[in-house]
Amino acid sequence: MSAEEIKLTSFSHGAGCGCKIAPKVLEEILHSNLSLPDNKNLLVGNHSNDDAAVYDLGNGMALISTTDFFTPIVNDPHLFGRVAAANAISDVYAMGGKPLLAIAILGWPVEKLSATIAQQVIEGGRTICAEARIPLAGGHSIDSPEPIFGLAVSGIVPISQLKKNNTAQEGDALLLTKPLGVGILSTAEKRGLLQPEHRTVLEKQLTTLNSIGEKLGAIAGVHSMTDVTGFGLMGHTLEMATGSGLSAQINYGKVPLMEGARDYITQRITPDATPRNWNSYSSKVKFEKGVNVMEAFTVLPDPQTNGGLLISVSEAALQEVQALFSANGLASCCEPIGKMIAAGEHPLTVL
Repeated sequence: MSAEEIKLTSFSHGAGCGCKIAPKVLEEILHSNLSLPDNKNLLVGNHSNDDAAVYDLGNGMALISTTDFFTPIVNDPHLFGRVAAANAISDVYAMGGKPLLAIAILGWPVEKLSATIAQQVIEGGRTICAEARIPLAGGHSIDSPEPIFGLAVSGIVPISQLKKNNTAQEGDALLLTKPLGVGILSTAEKRGLLQPEHRTVLEKQLTTLNSIGEKLGAIAGVHSMTDVTGFGLMGHTLEMATGSGLSAQINYGKVPLMEGARDYITQRITPDATPRNWNSYSSKVKFEKGVNVMEAFTVLPDPQTNGGLLISVSEAALQEVQALFSANGLASCCEPIGKMIAAGEHPLTVL
């Protein structure tokens, strides 16, 4: 079977970050009764739900270590490799860091799909690593029932510029560097309903590096940062708010949506992970009158793959961040989508 004949998404039950284990189940899996002493050099680890582990190197710099992999979200093998690689590298950028090198993770159903197709996946990963100016320096592969690809990525960051997902401050504005809708459009693609013009939009978003994160790390007024992935904007905003001991407000009318997303929402096209995310988080969310809750149900928990960076920034640094956005082709994302407020009854309010 040639690359032109295959549909990679037909070989997997999930798609991209939508195949992540549901938040409630993940919480049960990660529970431990073991009491282990903290490593004094571990700046970010299992004690928070952050994007990567961070280790103090003792010279003012820290090592960032992360891994991310998933089943196909697109049909083209080369594109799948690019998407998975960009998504994995994003975790380093979300910590304000600079990626250094990557190691490949490949699971392949060798009796169903040829080695030539797997080679194209790896090659796609190499092209994104080249864009990020890092080597794909090795990896590990297994024979698996479904195709899986991703990276383990190492990076570095000055400790003074390290950004976490639980250090937002009251009064911070919230900005998002990419529109939502990846889960919606990718589900339309899997069902053969995605229009050609929207396929271009989807592919661009899926493969665009979040490299602006390294530059945002240098801005002291950027207090907190995370990338929006499998738990949707709702889940990752809640992680930022509760981790910071605050609540968040999101102005739903300001949340950017990918071109075509509303067309597919009206067709009831949603990923299976969307209701799982909603069920995990909706009890913590208050919706004010006037919000289209039925649409918000589809949008806010929509699982993103290589989604945008969610940034909590002080009012004093907002113009500097907006100028950086404009200089990096993100002028359409300059308007805040919400803000951080004092902790209240609900960790998240949608206005």
